[in-house]
Amino acid sequence: MSGPKTHSWINDLNVYITGKSKVGDFKNPHKLSANESALGPSPMAMEAYKKAASELHRYPDPTYNELRTTLAKKYDIEPEQILCGVGSDEILKLACRAYLKPGDEALYVAHSFSMYPIAIKSVGGIAIEVKDVDYTADIDNIIKAITDKTRIIFIANPNNPTGTYLSVNEIERLWQNVPEHILLVLDAAYAEFVSNDDYDAGIELAGRASNVLMTRTFSKLYGLAALRLGWGYACKEISKTLDKIRDPFNVPSSAQVAGVAALNDLDFQKKATSFNQKWRTWLERELSALGLMAIPSATNFILFGFENKNKSAKDANDFLTQRGYILRYYSGQGLENFLRLTVGTEKENKEIIKLLKEFLEI
Repeated sequence: MSGPKTHSWINDLNVYITGKSKVGDFKNPHKLSANESALGPSPMAMEAYKKAASELHRYPDPTYNELRTTLAKKYDIEPEQILCGVGSDEILKLACRAYLKPGDEALYVAHSFSMYPIAIKSVGGIAIEVKDVDYTADIDNIIKAITDKTRIIFIANPNNPTGTYLSVNEIERLWQNVPEHILLVLDAAYAEFVSNDDYDAGIELAGRASNVLMTRTFSKLYGLAALRLGWGYACKEISKTLDKIRDPFNVPSSAQVAGVAALNDLDFQKKATSFNQKWRTWLERELSALGLMAIPSATNFILFGFENKNKSAKDANDFLTQRGYILRYYSGQGLENFLRLTVGTEKENKEIIKLLKEFLEI
């Protein structure tokens, strides 16, 4: 039976593998696999979302004016240079649609967000993986990988799934060595969790550069993962280009009003960041005390490995899932002996350490 034939690069495209959310017969397993908010969404955002139900028959504001205005006020940036999307993933894909054609190259770092090669290949681009150092992006390796075919460079900062980050000086050094015709994408999905003084999400650079796009999300700190809301910031030319090719009404009204409320709920933001800082530090200490390799994290998750143990991450993953705890297990990406643990509730954090100790003592 014959039918329409798609492009070769679509046939070869991998599908993004999400973290598991269900396991066995557990009705409500402890899902610590997707870096979701341990505290849930902002109460103000939930209330705004409920109120939006009475307007379900209306199309959303196509320019998400109030959301852009609120973001601009919070970060002291230009509202017309803000682009919003269905999660930051949509904006990453828009960048590929706008600036890649079949045969063009785009760089991404090893042990980073697996959406990058998927987005690159979805438009026929060639995804070039650049080696990292100590699970952290290496600027010199990235610069060396640039060729006359390079059109985009993707940097997750902080990085997912390793949790490491690059300082503002290192990002500046990279940008100084990137030709102007190459788009530098700074994916700062976990920026709100970083407390290090030498970090910047990329807002300042995106505001003055002609070839930088910064992306952010409401899925992590703000706890709005179900609403799939993200945003980006770039110069007027880039913002206008991406705005041309996005779908009309791409951000639902419910997501817009919840996003505005979440941005205004400063008490919740402070509570969420303080909670994460406390329990991320505690988990790193406890994992290290068990003899596990906990990679220092600037996010709301920790990647830890079993290099110095006669146990495997796969066995640990099986042991934990049988007890209702779901972590992110990577069967590829060179992380086969690692698990990624999202900071959970106080009870979950203590229980996961208890279970890992039990597993290691078997």
